[in-house]
Formats: sequence, C-alpha cells, structure tokens
Amino acid sequence: MSTLLLAVPNVSEGRDGEVIAAIGEAFASTGARLLDVHTDPDHHRSVYTLAAEPGELAPALVAGARACRERIDLRGPRGSHPHVGALDVAPVVHLDAARRGAACAEALIAGEELGRVGIPVFLYGALADGRSRAFLRRGGVVALAERMRAGELHPDFGPPAIDSRAGAVLVAARPPLVAFNVELRAPATVEDARAIAALIREGGPEGLPGVRALGLALPAREHVAQVSTNVEDHLAVPLASLVAAVARHADVACCELVGLAPKAAFSGFPVGVQVRNRRTVEDALGS
Repeated sequence: MSTLLLAVPNVSEGRDGEVIAAIGEAFASTGARLLDVHTDPDHHRSVYTLAAEPGELAPALVAGARACRERIDLRGPRGSHPHVGALDVAPVVHLDAARRGAACAEALIAGEELGRVGIPVFLYGALADGRSRAFLRRGGVVALAERMRAGELHPDFGPPAIDSRAGAVLVAARPPLVAFNVELRAPATVEDARAIAALIREGGPEGLPGVRALGLALPAREHVAQVSTNVEDHLAVPLASLVAAVARHADVACCELVGLAPKAAFSGFPVGVQVRNRRTVEDALGS
C-alpha cells in the first residue's frame, strides 16, 4: 500500500443498472482495480472507488468519462443531488501525507487528459486555493454555463464552453472524505432534515468542523427524510459524533455509508445504529 492511490468518481446516474455497470467496466478497463460501487436512485448518482498506482488512475478516469459522455444526458431530470457533470467529480485520494504529492500530480494529469477529450475541467480544494464544489455547482449545469459565458469562471483544462448533455467535471486531490447519510425516523420530514443539516454543517449554530450537510427527501424509500453529509476530517469528527449531533434533534432510523471509509471513522460508533453498506478501505484492500 505504500504508493497506492484511490479515486472516487461520482457519476450522475443511479437508476439504470446497465449504464452503471458499463461505466464501471470502463473505469476498470485500463487496469485500475474497482473496489466498490454505491448506487442511489433518489440522488440519481453512483459513486465508484478505484485503486491503482500513480500513473494508472488518470487513464481510468478518462475511460470512465468517455463512457459517461456516451451514456448520460444531463438535459433530463437527474435526481436530488447537486451536480454539474455526467462525470460530476473525480477526486484522487491520498491515504496518508506521504502520498499527497503523488495524488496532486495524478489529479493534475487527469484534469489535463479529461480536458483533451473535450470536457471542461474545474479544480477544487487544495489545487484551487480552497475553491469548493458547492461554489462551482451553484445553480447547476445551466448556471455554470452562464458563469462561463459571462467570464466569471474559466475551466482549468478543456474547452471554454459546456456541452449541456455532458456538463463539466470537478477534479481534486484530497485525503479520505466520508460520505455518510443519516435517515430520520418518522414523523420527521424533509423540512426537519434541512433544519438539522443547517444546524450541524460547518458554519452553522452547532457546526461540526469540515462537515457539509443537506436535508433531502427519499421518495424511492417511502419519503424518508435524510441528512446527507460529507465528513472531510473523520479523525476530527468521527461518525459517532455526527450521529450524536443529528440525534439531538430527531430520532435516527438508520445510516448509510456511500463508498468506503477508513476504519478509524467508525471509532466509538454506537452498536445499536444500523449502517447500510458499512465497508472500510482496509476491508476492500484486504489489509
């Protein structure tokens, strides 16, 4: 594991099993190892986790991007999750500080190669002075195209205009991020979920550092209300602390892990709380 890197491409398709499988095959077609696929029909999104040595992830991301562009049309309804691209985000992940430089280099190579196949690429996070995904996604694909036409935003790689069918892709190099959803027990509503998300996200009255949160409805699950979060530093905010923060305001029915999480993220996690798809990076790598 000394040089291994991960990539966690998020794709704007969560309902068509054939398309999801074909995109996964494309990601794995150049030699990267496909560790996990998480699909959500409400978010209309699939999250793939890839592992490979430096130099091998960029070709995998390009192959997957080509498949996304061929099979996904953003001009129709695409679910509840914010997005700006068919291949929406493509972060390269370093599992420790020693691999940060390699991840940054791989992400920049991937951005350049994705741009060469005709997709506008925007860097975010540390490679873009902290620019956030939320800033780039504000208003969705249409708004991003307008901001580009107005000269407010310029892609870091690729063409200066967006194909409305495929959109753009956001690229970063980062440490592990834990995508974790907390479902609320009835009679909690989506309005309750949104209020809780506003309280606990970074900057909120009870803000947890490095936590991004949204309140969403899940019609495919009989209108369950969900607090959907990204935890950017699982050592500063273990998932046990996140669940406790939500539980102060509503009963927690269950939780869901999107993709893989480092084992340390579950330190102290309450035994009685069910977590769907609970699987760690260490499990997937066999270490």
